Amino acid sequence: MRRITRIATVGIASAALALSATACGGKKSSDTSSSPSASGASSAAIAYDIGGRGDQSFNDAAYAGLEQAKNDLKIKTAEAEPTDGEGEADKVQRLTELARKGNNPVIGVGFSYAPAIKKVAPKFPNTTFGIIDDTSVTGSNIANLVFNEEQGSYLAGVAAAKASKTGTVGFIGGVEVPLIKKFEAGFVQGVKETNPNANVLVQYLTQPPNFDGFAKPDLGKAAAQGQLDKGADVVYAAAGLAGSGAIEAASAKGKWAIGVDSDQYNQAGLAKYKDHILTSVTKDVQDSVFNLIKSVKDGKPETGEIRYGLDKDGVGLADSNPEYKKMTDVTAAVEKAKADIIAKKITVKTAP
Repeated sequence: MRRITRIATVGIASAALALSATACGGKKSSDTSSSPSASGASSAAIAYDIGGRGDQSFNDAAYAGLEQAKNDLKIKTAEAEPTDGEGEADKVQRLTELARKGNNPVIGVGFSYAPAIKKVAPKFPNTTFGIIDDTSVTGSNIANLVFNEEQGSYLAGVAAAKASKTGTVGFIGGVEVPLIKKFEAGFVQGVKETNPNANVLVQYLTQPPNFDGFAKPDLGKAAAQGQLDKGADVVYAAAGLAGSGAIEAASAKGKWAIGVDSDQYNQAGLAKYKDHILTSVTKDVQDSVFNLIKSVKDGKPETGEIRYGLDKDGVGLADSNPEYKKMTDVTAAVEKAKADIIAKKITVKTAP
């Protein structure tokens, strides 16, 4: 998996380990069976997913939570970037080093960290490990931070169907894995239940074990161009860094893009395309990271499944674009759909 951009504050220490030189607090150990106390932690760490910090999306949302903790809780922080073509052993080493250096909690950004956390967490029983977007690995010191992505994507589908003039819209998934299929399922359902005659084009950029579909903007751009050429005038990409390419393509054609994970209208790296970012499906990754860090600092570490849905504003649809706010028929339909989902009048599918 090739890294496209590196905006972290420190470089990669080796091909197998990417570790920020930002501070490490707590007790140091040369033995993985030892770890710092779960309460009163002075340093927290996150290990980034494919695309790394600077993806204007998923990883940057996690970074925002880490920075909030640094500023609000007055703790030290550490960051670790993914490496090119890395495997499970690299993730295991990365998490191990972060825990050894006294960071607590240690948070893996993305489901790809599940096998590594399963191996590392038992060796550091007093360290809390967080994993975003995964419930497959569990333990007394593991917090599973998960989201109802399908609910936010349903709202995006409603918005896309209402905003489309051609009746054709597109969905681009980074990699065809169950998590991204949730985005697809919600989006398609939202479109079809708003306009049964709408045409939804669906394309995935790569298939596992190739995860380049989360990291290469050129793949997202080409896919979006193909959908736009087929008449789509709204394109929604759930593809991490690759999604920025889809946004660029939509902007170049004067069509609408829908962002993902972060409010991409407000992302500095996408400023030149912002006028064509209709809205974004947001996941409150920032708060999930901050809340976990705060729970550890308070001596009451979160564990188990911690789910964020529409009912708690854990997912949603951004309204930063003034043009979106002017579309009162769109916003009214979105708000009604949101209320109906929360009231359980609408059940959103989690698979196509």
